[in-house]
Amino acid sequence: MAQARKGKLNYRCPSCFMRDLDIDMFFDTDKQEYYCLRCQYTGTEKDVLEKNEMIRFRYRAMSKRYENFDV
Repeated sequence: MAQARKGKLNYRCPSCFMRDLDIDMFFDTDKQEYYCLRCQYTGTEKDVLEKNEMIRFRYRAMSKRYENFDV
């Protein structure tokens, strides 16, 4: 999904991403936290990055080709 605007990199919402929805989060400069417009998830940059890294575990073998299933 393309970024909505220039500037700081947008992050995916971890809550939506777990449900296979690719939703960008927006940054609230007053509260210094990210929020999702679709669900009610809010969190700091550190929290969002940790949860997105946890979710990437799900897709760790996406680019690997399996040819032998005799395990």
